[in-house]
Amino acid sequence: MADFLTFGEIMLRLRTPGYERFFQSPQFEATFGGGEANVAVSLSNYGFDAGFVSALPDNDIGQHAVNSLRALGVDTSNIKRQGERVGIYFLETGANQRPSKVIYDRARSSISQCKPGDFDWPEIFKGARWLHITGITPALSQNCACLSLECVEEAQKAGVTTSCDFNFRSKLWRYGKTAPEVMQDLVKYIDVGIANEEDCQKSLGISVDIDVGSGHLDISKYETLSQKVLDIYPGMSTIAITLRESVNANINGWSACMRDREQGFLLSKKYELTDIVDRVGGGDSFASAFIAGLNLYDNRQKSLEFAVAGSVLKHSIPGDFNRVTRREVESLMGGDGSGRVQR
Repeated sequence: MADFLTFGEIMLRLRTPGYERFFQSPQFEATFGGGEANVAVSLSNYGFDAGFVSALPDNDIGQHAVNSLRALGVDTSNIKRQGERVGIYFLETGANQRPSKVIYDRARSSISQCKPGDFDWPEIFKGARWLHITGITPALSQNCACLSLECVEEAQKAGVTTSCDFNFRSKLWRYGKTAPEVMQDLVKYIDVGIANEEDCQKSLGISVDIDVGSGHLDISKYETLSQKVLDIYPGMSTIAITLRESVNANINGWSACMRDREQGFLLSKKYELTDIVDRVGGGDSFASAFIAGLNLYDNRQKSLEFAVAGSVLKHSIPGDFNRVTRREVESLMGGDGSGRVQR
């Protein structure tokens, strides 16, 4: 059994070539990805024993999804082979002032049809140290909301540390429940929270007057927001919030802050991303590197810097998966961001 587990959905990702619009040419680049699967891959790349818990159909597409994880060292023994289809998302990559666009086609996917009792959590959590989930899976269906809650409840019973990326996806909450109605109960079982400002406000209903459209962020507002989250959820020890200053689709400022009950409020170094290759999966790359950093270093500032540097590198890599190593992240943390050829 893996030490670090993630639970959620892996999807077929169909992306237009380059910066083309949908069906500008009759081609899509086919890969796999999804928030929780992306985290498992990154943890494996950083040297952790990582596993992914999910459900996929027993057909060729489902098998290729499994193979994509196995090829990167992720344990797939807890992927149930049931249901009829792999979820799909279509991606059109934006440029300059034209934003990227995502269209989901994941209704009736294998994981969305799962229900409480389908997974043997006590057996899955034997020997596990960490569980990571997101706010995406509970948005898929009422069954998935109940199953996600069961998952974190069982993790707590097993003494497993839990983290959650609050990920708000407005296009997914369509089965009659709002995000706060579901997520407020689920987050009571979370030790480490990960989010951006919108996730905190729209997933948890915690509001602070933050204007992200101006391109300049008031850090004092994030200090207030992080404190509010920990005040409302006394079982949570740490909250990390990403800070994206979006000038346009290709140019972003990227940093993060965190609040830890013992070490207080911390702010990372800021990076200027001036030629973004692919920002989809950027939040997942931060989440995985933050989990890694918390387990690699006793110093929380260093944990935060590792998370931000790991995510910076993801913005240079096409696809959902962040294909970087711990050594590469630590090199960037140490100031080597020149991009010079390594011979």
